[in-house]
Amino acid sequence: MLRRLLPVLLLAGFAGAASASEFRTVEAPVAILYDTPSQKGQKLYLIKTQTPVEVIVRLEGWVKVRDAEGSLAWIEAGNLSERRNLVVIAPQAEIRQADNPDAAIVAELDKWVAVEWLGPAAPGWVRVKHRDGATGFVRAAQVWGL
Repeated sequence: MLRRLLPVLLLAGFAGAASASEFRTVEAPVAILYDTPSQKGQKLYLIKTQTPVEVIVRLEGWVKVRDAEGSLAWIEAGNLSERRNLVVIAPQAEIRQADNPDAAIVAELDKWVAVEWLGPAAPGWVRVKHRDGATGFVRAAQVWGL
């Protein structure tokens, strides 16, 4: 019985590891996103510093990324940092003192504001830090980049 289950369990473990998303943060003050992995490609749009992106593919100094709106484009790898930021996707989000909806509000954030990801918290919450120093917890459903 165990011999039949072992391959299935191993495949399930590898499938779970392969599906984990990788996120990076734009480090350059402004970076250009292209339709191909080349500066000769069509310039699609600019992306500002501190913006999180999901890594889709890496190719010789270029990274294909997805942004919070779902757009796919290529960016030069040197414009990204290992640091992990999140961006508010709700019309408004609150940083709270604890990972509890009744906890005191530390700061209110508008849509598209970036915060630094400090780590996970209770289910449905993440620990974050705003650039002004406010630290606390925000609902995971209100941010993108996890």
